[in-house]
Amino acid sequence: MGAVDTRTVCSEWNCPNVSRMEYYNDPNAPAPTSIVAAASAVVVNDEHKILLQRRKDNDLWSLPGGAMEIGESIAQTVLREVQEESGLHVELVRLVGIYTDPRHVIAYSNGEVRQQFSICFACRVIGGELRRGDESTEVAFFAPNELEDSLNSTSSS
Repeated sequence: MGAVDTRTVCSEWNCPNVSRMEYYNDPNAPAPTSIVAAASAVVVNDEHKILLQRRKDNDLWSLPGGAMEIGESIAQTVLREVQEESGLHVELVRLVGIYTDPRHVIAYSNGEVRQQFSICFACRVIGGELRRGDESTEVAFFAPNELEDSLNSTSSS
């Protein structure tokens, strides 16, 4: 596999108005052009609620996370992404899992099509104040029994 052209890898600093479409096991999905290392976080607060963000690029609720940048470790990636997307400072508790599914394809409106690859960590809040970041329209904590309704919601709650 060749090097990834970083001009096509999107983040808030170089592609602020890019949208994305997610494909799961879809035979009509476009062929991936890159694999990008990413991290996500299951952030649990003192009330045992889980942090979710509503993404601007596809209007879906998701765990905070994003692509690893040159010069940082995957642990630094997850800490940075949580802070950028939620305003919260967290510490890593444990590895949740490594998710690599070639049937999960993400197509961006700038032409990049990537195969999903994410390392997920459980994290605990140690500081900061909950606020919406530039890449999301909402951030909130949800009790586990609220997750299904929240994830299926397409309007602001």
